[in-house]
Amino acid sequence: MYPHNLPVAIIGAGPVGMAAAAHLVKRGMEFILLEAGRSVGANIRSWGHVRVFSPWEYNLDQASRELLEQTSWRTPKLDDLPTGDEIVAQYLTPLAMHPSIEPHLHLNTRVLSIGRLGMDKVKTHGREKVPFQLRVESEGKISQLKAGAMIDATGTWAQANPIGAGGIPAIGEESLKSSIFYGIPDVSGKDSSRYAGKKVLVVGGGHSAIQALLSLAELQASAPETQIVWILRKRNLETIYGGKEQDALKGRGELGIRMEALVNSGRLQIFTPFHIEALRQSNEGIEVSGNWNGHAHAIKGIEEIIANTGSRPDLDMLREVRVNVDAHLESVHALADLIDPNLHSCGTVRPHGEAELRHAEPNLYIVGAKSYGRAPTFLMATGYEQVRSVVAHLAGDFKAAKQVRLSLPETGVCSSNLGFSKISASCCGPSTDSEPACDSEPEYQEITTVSCCAPTPVAQTKPKLTDGCCG
Repeated sequence: MYPHNLPVAIIGAGPVGMAAAAHLVKRGMEFILLEAGRSVGANIRSWGHVRVFSPWEYNLDQASRELLEQTSWRTPKLDDLPTGDEIVAQYLTPLAMHPSIEPHLHLNTRVLSIGRLGMDKVKTHGREKVPFQLRVESEGKISQLKAGAMIDATGTWAQANPIGAGGIPAIGEESLKSSIFYGIPDVSGKDSSRYAGKKVLVVGGGHSAIQALLSLAELQASAPETQIVWILRKRNLETIYGGKEQDALKGRGELGIRMEALVNSGRLQIFTPFHIEALRQSNEGIEVSGNWNGHAHAIKGIEEIIANTGSRPDLDMLREVRVNVDAHLESVHALADLIDPNLHSCGTVRPHGEAELRHAEPNLYIVGAKSYGRAPTFLMATGYEQVRSVVAHLAGDFKAAKQVRLSLPETGVCSSNLGFSKISASCCGPSTDSEPACDSEPEYQEITTVSCCAPTPVAQTKPKLTDGCCG
């Protein structure tokens, strides 16, 4: 148990952090909710133009819905696919304005470090009885807060991986960052002039990269001089397309169908497997050099780069607390075997809760996308069940904490070292690709294995494609 005279501190006011607040309200527990951005869902706003492939049904937390239904809030149509902006405007913002949450929400408040009051990481005796100490910055002022328990729901979106194949920036990447967009640009909207008529390189093999490529193909229809180059590390493009018609999420399946059609149209140049080593500015544009299928190669004349190589957690603020982090995924250690893309290639992970999320530091939990570290297969509903279980445990309802239940849609695919095969039930075969396919409450139903993928975009309009061969 934790010191009940102190609040539970939640870091991050995205969907999972807000859900944690709602569950604490439901349990009658005190909390503070700290958000570095100037609004709730600040990270989502950075891709607000994107329509996710999971319907509202999987993007609403049950405890949050119960709070909102006390107001004049209208439940969205559950089978609609919302944009990021719609998730913030129609769900997170009304939830933040609820009188049980609004007084405890602190925006523009960045947590710099977390520790135990007067105790460094080495000291053990009596540690669990000492409050957490948070050093925060707000409007340029540094202050300290105390908490009885910690829930870190800061995600990974703001910590993009570099495009260098070794996990570190490619030579020249830092100096050319003004020509690199890390994330999902609004190619069809405010960013169209940045890419129209240019030779654009997309790096990555997940759903965010697919969104960028489909959007560029749409732009290409109105600006035919736009050239699209695609670099990825996978050997088998079939793994990119996913379950297509077999995917339980129609929007996710449609992404694969449309991406396959674009590849077959010959409207983009593909380099795979390609491992980027260096970028260099020349008179012709950016020269991207690396290893293409075992041979040195350079791609010249690139004018803009869109980087969709995944993201990683920010662990700096946790340096003085005892967290159990997996050595290679940087996920919560107990989750690693469930989500490791080296072992699991079809996006399946069994339900998990407070027991799997525990750390050596009592009453500290990393939840949401950050709990998955660098693994790519996270879905909002997974985070909602995580915080339900964690809050139940903090409230002393250990029975409810252990009853972890979750129902998620199947991806419809599973790749193994024998190639690509369709599945009708959950499976997990070893993956031979170095880059995973995916980028990060219904009524509960107990199951042993579920599949999940971070809510990622499906383009809103289809580009016109023609038959042909891949360039």
